[in-house]
Amino acid sequence: MTATAQEAPAPLSGRDAYRAELTRLAAEDTAIVCLEADLGGKGHPFQTAHPDRFFNLGIAEGAMVDMATGLAAAGYKPFVSTFAPFAALRAAESLKLTLGYLGAGVTVVAPYAGVSGAWFGTTHHCLEDLAVLRSVPGVTIAAPYGEAEMRAVVRAAVRSGKPHYIRTGRNAAYASLSWDGGRDGAELPPVLWESRSAGGDVCLVSVGEEGTRLALAARQALPGVSHAHLVYVDHEHLARSAAELASYHRKFVVVEEHRAQGGVAEALALLLPAHEVTGVAADRSWPARGGDHEEVMASLGIDLPAVFGAVHRARTPDRPLAATA
Repeated sequence: MTATAQEAPAPLSGRDAYRAELTRLAAEDTAIVCLEADLGGKGHPFQTAHPDRFFNLGIAEGAMVDMATGLAAAGYKPFVSTFAPFAALRAAESLKLTLGYLGAGVTVVAPYAGVSGAWFGTTHHCLEDLAVLRSVPGVTIAAPYGEAEMRAVVRAAVRSGKPHYIRTGRNAAYASLSWDGGRDGAELPPVLWESRSAGGDVCLVSVGEEGTRLALAARQALPGVSHAHLVYVDHEHLARSAAELASYHRKFVVVEEHRAQGGVAEALALLLPAHEVTGVAADRSWPARGGDHEEVMASLGIDLPAVFGAVHRARTPDRPLAATA
């Protein structure tokens, strides 16, 4: 089919949107540099457009972060990217010192978060990264959903010059929720409301790509349930989001592709002691094998039936489950 002027192009995946936006911004900002840990492959757009500012460090994640620290001290704006388990776990000490202790203006972009690298096997799963990074003060943490959100997060990281950790998946491509994201200067609000039901008793709160995909599907099948999407999940942003959420609802079900321990549901529960916060997250088991992304998620307890069940338990006795899917 020939594309027409009216047809919108298919959205990019999160990691491709990151590469495209950084490449575009670097055309005007010569301080931006891109470091990769052997993930670029052939034809990386940044390497093609700005070869003198692209560095492939191979599988040396800690050294890559350390190198970015030096570049930041020299006035550059380094963006580093590698698999989430190798960024948040293998290079954890370097991240703590670089992003936390030194407060260096380094942005870490971590694809293959959660179990999105399912086919690569269990060593490439990462259900602990938010817990690790949220424990390091001063780091802005984002888990965007869709191309527009990823581009906005990258723009904000470039403008701020502050330490960032940006979490994304593998190849899944989603259209971001609606907000005034068409302008370069448009900032993401603390809470993106996909649906806010007047008088609704339960609100779904989604985090990241797969948490948001599930929440969107569940909300369509559950009348009267609101859905709030959070992009930024560090403590400072969550404190602002919690205040807004609490002004509309009493009960929350947080959906996230992460372990419950150290996740966003646990953080919101501490910020909202007078409210009921439960979560749909990975259980405490270890996946025994790789495979299809959604199948691995379901084996950990992260699927649509789990969301329906959590909403059902959160609802008051006189408001039974009313799925219409």
